[in-house]
Amino acid sequence: MKSITLYLLKIYQKFFTLFSFGSCRYYPTCSEYAKWQYEKNNFFLATLYSLLRILRCNQLFAGGIDYPIVKMSLNSNTICYHNANTNKIIVKFWFVPKSDNDYYLIKTFKRNSHCLTK
Repeated sequence: MKSITLYLLKIYQKFFTLFSFGSCRYYPTCSEYAKWQYEKNNFFLATLYSLLRILRCNQLFAGGIDYPIVKMSLNSNTICYHNANTNKIIVKFWFVPKSDNDYYLIKTFKRNSHCLTK
């Protein structure tokens, strides 16, 4: 279900960037926020957090920077992955601690940023 939802989000992002209907009040955009949630949370939590974010995206809320929060233990997910072609470890997300098991999910801006080389 996660892969289908991620695919639909990808289509949605491509379609609406062509016509540029309005803009989101938050950074990252609501669709990007949902995409990050589905990549790092389970399906039901990601759906809940994404719906709450969409409900907040209106004129009654100020907007601004609102990074996704994911629940995980330190050893449950890998932060880096190894690229066999370049022999580098690539960083896709940064996990900034909020509380014991809650982390802000921040995506790297540069695609090929790496944390280690072998």
